[in-house]
Amino acid sequence: MKDKQKLLVIGSGGREHAIAKKLLASPHVAQVFCAPGNPGMVEDGIVTLGISELDFEALKGFCYEEEIDWTFVGPENALVAGIVDSFEADGFKIFGPDKRAAKLEGSKDFAMRFMNKHAIPTARFETYQSSETALAGLAHFTEPVVIKADGLAAGKGVVIATTKADAEKEIALMFKKGQKQIVLSEFLAGPEYSLFVVVGKNGHRILPLAQDHKRALDDDKGANTGGMGAYSPLPQLAQADYEKMVTEVVEPTIAGLRAEDFNYCGILYIGLILTKTGPKVIEYNVRLGDPETQVVLPRVENDLALLVEKALSGETLPEIKVSQDACIGVVIAAEGYPGQYETGQVLPTFTETEQLSFDYANVAEKEHELIGNGGRIVTVLAKAETLAKAQAEVYAFLATKELTGCYYRHDIGTKATQKKY
Repeated sequence: MKDKQKLLVIGSGGREHAIAKKLLASPHVAQVFCAPGNPGMVEDGIVTLGISELDFEALKGFCYEEEIDWTFVGPENALVAGIVDSFEADGFKIFGPDKRAAKLEGSKDFAMRFMNKHAIPTARFETYQSSETALAGLAHFTEPVVIKADGLAAGKGVVIATTKADAEKEIALMFKKGQKQIVLSEFLAGPEYSLFVVVGKNGHRILPLAQDHKRALDDDKGANTGGMGAYSPLPQLAQADYEKMVTEVVEPTIAGLRAEDFNYCGILYIGLILTKTGPKVIEYNVRLGDPETQVVLPRVENDLALLVEKALSGETLPEIKVSQDACIGVVIAAEGYPGQYETGQVLPTFTETEQLSFDYANVAEKEHELIGNGGRIVTVLAKAETLAKAQAEVYAFLATKELTGCYYRHDIGTKATQKKY
């Protein structure tokens, strides 16, 4: 790997802020650009660009002019739209799966058929192309029923209907909103875990696990969101169960990618649920998760730029070195998110310390102050020797801040610590 590389990160959220910071920490990296990025990244030395993540031609033009060494893709929309195919066609190095492989996230039906084909444990499911056939298909499922929009939905395309009447309403609504295809599946009960795999051209490595909190409100109530917080490690997960996840899910998934000759050099997210009969896959994502990235990357002691470089060049990937410290992240979201939400909230000044850091997402700048500009605004992160200490640290900090027009959950990490703030 040559020294003083210039890298580009695609995306604008807290995940991309965390990725860019981690890349910039490498002694081999001179500069990290983020397109489009957000104003909260600038203080960390990240250069933001006024280029949309879907404007592939402008992005490639920038890579050519600035002699960017390689690009790291953060969000799923660019991957599903074919950014990797576009970049590779013009000879640019880029970290992420191509359009065909990205269907593992872009289509729930495609992903679940892949799982069935390669004997990867998942829920029983059926796919429907009309409201009428889906309503008839409800008879094949017991309550509660999981209803999934087949395409991308930013983590918010899944509804768990507790009654058949609710399921009927949701099915009708999804098709009215323009869905061409939906998936009905059996409900799986158990704790959920987020597992990330670095997939290289030659081999793969598993990153530290995290647990996300999808529901908007405390005690897993409220609507599904893109994620309201996460933590890592997971002391409640038995080693034997982790080993089953690796042998029964990760290894056959990677074998399936190779068997189908996917052009997959990037991150694979596996959303797992630990049922009474063992681990099962809820979904695949073809990139790092948000907000899990924000708590996973600080625990990875490897040089991320070097790891990605080896993945892209087909070299053997190094073993992942994991810090024993715990990390917890709480998302501050706009009041009303994931529904109609406010914008323009003036954020208090957040000062980074050895224990606390901040990954910004939907923010804008107004008169030298950061203001809210979307649903999820910023992830507040604490790192400590134990989860309990990290949890106490992050919530003690949040208690000192006046957050008008915002809200956050008070129980991120409680499943491991049993403490709520």
